[in-house]
Amino acid sequence: MKQALAMIVSLLLLITLLTACAQTKAPESTNATSEFASTAPSTSEEKLFVFTRKNFPRMDGSTSMVPLGEAIASVLLGESREAVSDLTQFNRTTQSFRNLMAGQCDILIVGEPNADVYTDMETQGFDADIETIATDALIFVVNENNPVDNLTTEQVRKIYSGEITNWSEVGGNDAPIVAFQRNKSAGSQALMVKLVMQDTPLAEAPLEYVADEMGILMEAVKSYDNSANAIGYSVYYYANDMKMAQGLKILSIDGVQPNAQTIRSGEYPHRNAYYCVIPADAPVDSPNRILYDWLMTDEGQHLIAREGYVSVKTFE
Repeated sequence: MKQALAMIVSLLLLITLLTACAQTKAPESTNATSEFASTAPSTSEEKLFVFTRKNFPRMDGSTSMVPLGEAIASVLLGESREAVSDLTQFNRTTQSFRNLMAGQCDILIVGEPNADVYTDMETQGFDADIETIATDALIFVVNENNPVDNLTTEQVRKIYSGEITNWSEVGGNDAPIVAFQRNKSAGSQALMVKLVMQDTPLAEAPLEYVADEMGILMEAVKSYDNSANAIGYSVYYYANDMKMAQGLKILSIDGVQPNAQTIRSGEYPHRNAYYCVIPADAPVDSPNRILYDWLMTDEGQHLIAREGYVSVKTFE
């Protein structure tokens, strides 16, 4: 009888122990995507927000932001960059803003638009929340065989206004300067007007000197007329990190070479922001608002820096 009672007591203790272990076991994560998993503000009631293909916000933006868009979708959905390429068919700077105003996308990862975009937003009564998520710079490129390494901002302005027309005027060869521009709606064109030309009008360029795409401009500067006489401009990330400047030389401006350190510190003169943009009335728990907020967290900023952009936050 005593042996039977002891066995019953031991069995009850074992059952109690197993029950306690089951109750204290940590719940399994609902998001197995990556270290960059997004969360809403942490409270005991709030749960981890899980991005899925069904709820992932429709992204649009600038050409130079496609790699970041791919990285965002990849880490938050747990898919390869190739698999998420259908989510990052960006329509360039100006058109992406129009798409956001028309409700054809939910969030922009974008550079500086031209002034007409802000006018259109005001005319349509469209309110947007705009957050600076990274810093970039307008840079100038020439063929790698061009002997000129540096230009002043004033020299660039005079080249693009048509006042300086020969490389010998800025320390180069006796050869005409072929100054390529971007199309009016391009983000880099908006930066050129805003940061360099300011109140000085751009010279009207022949159609063959106006590039609709950054890649076309880079190739034109690299090989135009089999000479080293062309000059053009782009954003730093596109030229440097996307390796589009191969065969080209990135000029220093006012004696400062553009790189991540000089851009972040402000030593390089022609800097501008990359933005995340959503409709101002996006609810606090909407996927586009959650993604918008996440990009300014340490996780989001680490991702931006890891992708080669100049993040707003600095990390050791």
